[in-house]
Amino acid sequence: MDQGLATWPTLLAGTFVLRPYVFLFLTVFLVLAGRDLGWRRALGWLAWGCTVAFVAEYASTRVGIPFGLYHYTGETAGRELFISNVPLFDPLSFPFLAYASYCLARWALGAAHGFAPAALAGALMMLADVVVDPLAVVGDRWFLGRIFYYAEPGVYFGVPLSNFAGWFLVGWTIVAGFLWAVRRRPRSPRSPAGGVGLYYGIVLFNLGVTGWIGERALLAVGMLGHVAVFLVLYGLKTSLATAVWTAEERVAVTATTIDDRGP
Repeated sequence: MDQGLATWPTLLAGTFVLRPYVFLFLTVFLVLAGRDLGWRRALGWLAWGCTVAFVAEYASTRVGIPFGLYHYTGETAGRELFISNVPLFDPLSFPFLAYASYCLARWALGAAHGFAPAALAGALMMLADVVVDPLAVVGDRWFLGRIFYYAEPGVYFGVPLSNFAGWFLVGWTIVAGFLWAVRRRPRSPRSPAGGVGLYYGIVLFNLGVTGWIGERALLAVGMLGHVAVFLVLYGLKTSLATAVWTAEERVAVTATTIDDRGP
């Protein structure tokens, strides 16, 4: 048997041991998306999301697009599974991040299809990274490890602003690509509540680790930022619901007036 192929199960098991939190979020995603979108579409989302994420990661480590130029250290090579120079857990994370962002966008907008949910999902995924990436930069201070570094550290807790543009683009691409693929066979998804919980579960996990390692400034920015985002989303949801209710009331009043007038 080829020795390289024989190491795959071992390296995959190593990924699971080193990154149990990733597989926990991934499992929650599969359960929620399977019920919400259907199992076939959930698996399609997973495959598409991993593909988009890997291409983005691979390109960024070579030409700096879309996240900015960075490099994986390879310190865990031989202990966890890599695809080329990219550790497997990284592209595995993007599908559940995109799905959680899509659910939060659906909750706020009351819509599951079209440009707006995809664009808002991209923005929400980028906002999740306000905590995720700065925390990953100091991965040597927690159980992530020093897995990567930016060629030129950025102004936001060591993260270049191009990274956030990349997260928006990747999030939008995953969601918009999925919606385009299923456009000819649309189906009404179920409640996005589970995905909303997943989104804030991911955010709270990262904020918890941030507090644990004593990054108080990042913790404060992350907490205040996400509270503000939630309030904006809640206001958007309320205003849209009010607008729909007002429009329905006007239609009802008009219909009643016409009926009262008679033929």
